[in-house]
Amino acid sequence: MRGAHTGIRWGGIADDFTGATDLATNWVARGLRAAVTLGVPTEEELAELADLDAVVIALKSRTAPVAEAVGESLAALAALRRLGCERFYDKYCSTFDSTPRGNIGPVADALTAELGAGVAVVVPSFPATGRTVYRGHLFVGDQLLGDSPMRHHPLTPMTDSRLVRLLSPQTVHPVAAVGLDVVRGDPQALRAALAGSRDEGPRYVVVDAIDDDDLARIAAATADHPLVTGGSGLALGLPARGGPATGAMPVTPGYRAVLAGSASAATRGQIDAARSALPSWRLDLAALRADPAAEVGRMTDWARANWSEAPGVPVLVYAVGSPEDVERRTPEGQRPAAEVVEEALAGCAEAFAGAGARQFVVAGGETSGSVVRALGVRRLELGPALAPGVSWARGSAPDGNAYNLALKSGNFGARSLFIDAWGELA
Repeated sequence: MRGAHTGIRWGGIADDFTGATDLATNWVARGLRAAVTLGVPTEEELAELADLDAVVIALKSRTAPVAEAVGESLAALAALRRLGCERFYDKYCSTFDSTPRGNIGPVADALTAELGAGVAVVVPSFPATGRTVYRGHLFVGDQLLGDSPMRHHPLTPMTDSRLVRLLSPQTVHPVAAVGLDVVRGDPQALRAALAGSRDEGPRYVVVDAIDDDDLARIAAATADHPLVTGGSGLALGLPARGGPATGAMPVTPGYRAVLAGSASAATRGQIDAARSALPSWRLDLAALRADPAAEVGRMTDWARANWSEAPGVPVLVYAVGSPEDVERRTPEGQRPAAEVVEEALAGCAEAFAGAGARQFVVAGGETSGSVVRALGVRRLELGPALAPGVSWARGSAPDGNAYNLALKSGNFGARSLFIDAWGELA
């Protein structure tokens, strides 16, 4: 059925921009024709999506106030229903980034209520990236989540690993767990364990999964569920509709840049590997707080000089190169580092684009949201995969400029990604 019109079936609501491309990448890998919209699409934009199999709406709601995150998610759901979507995917980070107040629980509560869903699975597992759930505990590689570098996250420090215990304070509904023995047992028993109603049994079910076969079993058992929640891994459990649904992606000639706002261990490793090969600039928070426009101007002059000498070599701008670079305490009366970094990298993207940059690798969900908004891009078409959950995409802005963008979750990708990614655009 590849290439044939099958009608919209899946609608995704992602709480950040890299999560949206992550989900769309996995749907494309299963043969679905998918696109990402950056923010809730207008009616005119919806009309342009009608021939696709899946659409993901990327929000910037992971760390937004709870009421704002819920409101944006419901607006995204309403748009996807007008588009004709029949099933929905509440996409959050595979490391369950949240606090006891939310936003995973409140958003899921709102979506299940609006859809009349009796039960929704909770499946953050994405084995290809080292995210697995066993006995209800979330692992990052061979570490429990609470022992992983995520415990130092500046916005959503994850110091616990038991998903029932993490989710329960965020919802008024019961949360249960289904173990690997049930997942790998009789399919009818699994389906029964994941069934429920509004008035009986748990509203949310955390499901063990440690490999892709487990994801396929869960996907089959939830085939009649209107809503699933989790990381993007569960999308890989869908039956394949032929090969990956990607054609040749147009490449937009222009200068290249890596903009890394993430402080994750994976991104720090990628920065360390790239600094020996690429011209690099570490953000100066003090200078940016004092005069952000002047500092962005200096970075742009530096980038222009490097591109003049080596037009095909990307420049690297990054926020954190080592754990010691993380600002643990905001100076009194100053803006938090995360806000300063987002604004600076968005300013860099806009200024670099004005200087002729058209190809960007962006690391970090919040950073990616700020960058694509700064560029004015509203829709992404997926292209070749770079790593599990990471792919090139192409987007256009109202000013007529087109961009090749790889929006990367801070935790994803090989150490050499910032150097190797450009080969896919050759």
